[in-house]
Amino acid sequence: MSEHSTTGLIHHPYVPPAGFEAPQVGVHKASTVIFPNVAAMRARDWRYKNGYTYGLHGTPTTFTLEERIAHLEGGLQCVLAPSGLSAIALVDLALLQQGDEVLIPANAYGPGKDFAKHELARYGVSHRLYDPQDPASLAAQITPATRLVWLEAPGSVTMEFPDLKGLVAVARAHGVTTALDNTWGAGIAFDGFALGCDIVMHALTKFPSGGGDVLMGSVTTRDEALHLKIKMAHSRLGLGVAANDAELVLRSLPSTALRYHAHDRTARALAVWLQGRQEISRVLHPALPGSPGHAHWQSTCSAAAGLFSVMVDARYGGAQVDAFVDALKLFKLGYSWGGPVSLVVPYDLPSMRSPAPYAGTLVRLSIGLEAEADLRADLEQALSVL
Repeated sequence: MSEHSTTGLIHHPYVPPAGFEAPQVGVHKASTVIFPNVAAMRARDWRYKNGYTYGLHGTPTTFTLEERIAHLEGGLQCVLAPSGLSAIALVDLALLQQGDEVLIPANAYGPGKDFAKHELARYGVSHRLYDPQDPASLAAQITPATRLVWLEAPGSVTMEFPDLKGLVAVARAHGVTTALDNTWGAGIAFDGFALGCDIVMHALTKFPSGGGDVLMGSVTTRDEALHLKIKMAHSRLGLGVAANDAELVLRSLPSTALRYHAHDRTARALAVWLQGRQEISRVLHPALPGSPGHAHWQSTCSAAAGLFSVMVDARYGGAQVDAFVDALKLFKLGYSWGGPVSLVVPYDLPSMRSPAPYAGTLVRLSIGLEAEADLRADLEQALSVL
């Protein structure tokens, strides 16, 4: 059959030889996946990664990233989501239905709580907040309608490290599924599955990406039936990640532990130094003695992320704290963490937690990969503004 030149550009017979290997995983982009015949189309089952059917159901690139994240977290199965928040929403939507209840730590990631408050409520799913520092608080809140308990370590912004073992034990005693937001731990500081968690969710946006340029989340499990519930909801919701984003995370994964420990070292040194500053009334860092939940961190973790908060002394007003933040030069004003650039965000605690656990204004610091001495000098010159 003769072909026009333009047809030949699409259906050219050349096939590159097999056997090409390189340090980085190949990037496979597809919505349409080509089948060799009808029998193959009908036989393939994307649920178990034994074949390819459609771009949303996975490519060699996304399958590889899922398997490596499962390995990092100590799980057996993983699905990817477009962001950390979408991974939280996926778990909620996969496991909860009308009349069910989910329990969330009072200090959990704010958008996750908002999703329960506004979106889940529209579908007849209720939620309540519990004190993550007190397993008895969780036990008192569990009812026959409770189907899911979220865990987060440490708490968002205020950095309290919970009694994860105690919380998981309470949930297990009541037959309730547990889901851990392990973004801070990154699969490095501690093993969520070893503590008994059923699901480990991770915002890959942070440490696995490491560049501040990718939005992605993951949900990892060890139980096949639980995984299939999440996998099917994932499919029905049409969740997918871009191949180039998966490529970026795959490229960064091998250095995750090295970067995590580098962030940790610098953050701890700066946190200790800030404890001695008269402008700071309290440093909230799980690895520091006296910080809320330090004993739980000590018994659970082998490391701590480069993230901590400080309470600026109450004698300084909000405008003065804003001036301090604006005076920082190396620390950039922006959300998220885990990238090479140090970040800073001031928070209004009363608007986030009622009652506010501390007096004064909270400032969260995400320590990047800059030299410790330079970051210290930047903090010192900005503190002089106060």
